[in-house]
Amino acid sequence: MQIELTGKRVLVTGANSGIGAAVAREFASAGARVAVNYVTHPEAADAVVAELQAAGAQAVALQADVSDKAQVEAMFARLDTLWGGIDVLVNNAGIDGPSAPGWQADPQKWRSVIDINLMGAFYCAQAALARMVAQKSGVVLNMTSVHEIVAWSGFSAYTASKAGLSMLTKTLAQEAGPFGVRVLSVAPGAMKTPINASVWNDPQGLADLLTKIPLGRMGLPEDVAHLAVFLASDMASYMTGSTVFVDGGMTDYPSFMHGG
Repeated sequence: MQIELTGKRVLVTGANSGIGAAVAREFASAGARVAVNYVTHPEAADAVVAELQAAGAQAVALQADVSDKAQVEAMFARLDTLWGGIDVLVNNAGIDGPSAPGWQADPQKWRSVIDINLMGAFYCAQAALARMVAQKSGVVLNMTSVHEIVAWSGFSAYTASKAGLSMLTKTLAQEAGPFGVRVLSVAPGAMKTPINASVWNDPQGLADLLTKIPLGRMGLPEDVAHLAVFLASDMASYMTGSTVFVDGGMTDYPSFMHGG
């Protein structure tokens, strides 16, 4: 099945590595023009852009801290100048923050997770939707996590941000639907990316993790990227306001595989 997105204008936040980079590659391979957002490591963003351009795609790197509304507005203004607007936003930028029980968490560090994961996604969605509603077309994909529904001790800010982003998705979808604009969430499970290399490089840690995944393997960034491109395409034109999990069954209560 070949998905065709030729000429579509796509912004992927946090796209200089991991899932974001894979999503950028997949959209480019479908013919889209791709803006690679980053906040640090410009050399990594430039490498992704160079890779996409070498494959024949139009691509550009755009620096912006998504938790800063002024920087987000400047980024979208740059897209307006370059491509005349946006057709697809993938809100991928996010952090998990330091691990600590809620009663010991540093409020400033806790807040920074919310500012990036939730407020940053809102700022970008707000800017994108203003354009999409006006043109009566567009798709916003918010990258949540299995932790929008699964508790994760030590990471209350992360789980709160992802649960909040899930409900934000539903509400924005309800608001934007009458204008022909769709809003969805993509919820990855345990993905094999550099950010969690300490887990999958540790045999004991990996073995424990795999007991939580019925399919018996970690996901790859490409697993998420394939889904993102499908959801942004007309093949998913009747889908909005929901979360699609790509988690190998992690949310399917694997501890009950052998009975209650």
